Amino acid sequence: MKTLIKDAAVVRPDGTTAQASIAVDGTRIAAVGAVPEGFAADEIIDGKDMLAVPGFVNAHTHASMTLLRSYADDMELMEWLNNHIWPVEAKMVSDDIYWGAALAAVEMIKSGTTTFADMYGPFMERVADVVAQSGMRGVLSRGIIGVAPDGEKKIEENVTLYKDYHGAADGRITVMFGPHAPYTCPPDFLKKVARAAQQLGAEVHIHMNETRAEIAQIEKQYGKRPFAYVEETGLFESGTLAAHCVHLDDEEIAIMKKHHIRVAHNPGSNMKLASGTAPVPRLREEGICVALGTDGASSNNNLDMLQEIQLAALLHKVTSYDPLAVPALEALKMGTEYGAEAVGLKDVGRLEAGAKADITLVSMKGAAWCPRHNEVSLLVYSGSAADVDTVLCDGKILMRHRALQTLDEEKILFEASRCAARLTR
Repeated sequence: MKTLIKDAAVVRPDGTTAQASIAVDGTRIAAVGAVPEGFAADEIIDGKDMLAVPGFVNAHTHASMTLLRSYADDMELMEWLNNHIWPVEAKMVSDDIYWGAALAAVEMIKSGTTTFADMYGPFMERVADVVAQSGMRGVLSRGIIGVAPDGEKKIEENVTLYKDYHGAADGRITVMFGPHAPYTCPPDFLKKVARAAQQLGAEVHIHMNETRAEIAQIEKQYGKRPFAYVEETGLFESGTLAAHCVHLDDEEIAIMKKHHIRVAHNPGSNMKLASGTAPVPRLREEGICVALGTDGASSNNNLDMLQEIQLAALLHKVTSYDPLAVPALEALKMGTEYGAEAVGLKDVGRLEAGAKADITLVSMKGAAWCPRHNEVSLLVYSGSAADVDTVLCDGKILMRHRALQTLDEEKILFEASRCAARLTR
């Protein structure tokens, strides 16, 4: 399949924008600019008044938590988890996971996201089904809580998920291991997770340092802060995606640099749960990869990556009193190029020849896009998810002119509502 996007405003890897065409041959971008001689497109997309950016990468979410959107709001993290979220999640069956993830896929595609890193479970194979059907990329991990009676079983489920689905859906599925957090996974248990991941060559996705309370709990139990505690278990030897990383000291940042730990910053969720503000400017100065995630839709309450990009650009300006803390282009890269790096994907997150054809086209026809002095600035500070017009992933059109091509939106909304009603009644 060959697709030609004609005459769009293309955001290049260096941040400049140029009027150009994008030739897509199969799953990859064949050219940006001059169309190769003899390129015969099977599909032509008019890029006039469109801004072409890499598909957004949601580096941390819990897709099936869409079923709990607006169910429990305006409370601190531990009350929210222990008294509201975990009791409902304990009732989830296979179909709940499927329809919740399908609802998430609808929302993500319609807001321009092509890749998501998901930690949830059980029944993560149903999320893999959604990835395969939707045409998105999924970086999946079975959420593992070590203090639960069936903790060992959860590790085995993650092993099975890796063996059955890593590299599936034409290579669009990646599987990581998902130990939930240091406060739910004791040291000996994390060592078991580390061994299982290392035996398979898998990387790790874990929550780290989200709140002051959990850090205090770890210090009380083990006499050290979370990163030092987890480092001793060997978990960081596999390659690590660490979600949140809100409260860090110098020693922990040094550990992150030593192990090349990548961060999934979740500004919307951290603000809503009053968890704090991650030291993103400091992490950037230290050369640590910082990506963006939405977290789950029950703590955000949406999966809109463009909103996370906007929040990242604004939040760190106001907390640091520095208008240059996270410039617009850097925020966009956190949601695209750096996101791909954070979740371990190569050739994703950049619009250039040879890269995977994960492309989001944003309409610039609205009043908020006039005048067009700087398209990247307009996207980050003025754009909205409703402006996303067309989305391609791996060269396949997932949405064209706001119409989904791979998913039945009406059926998914109906089934997701039915599942949510049963779980929460």
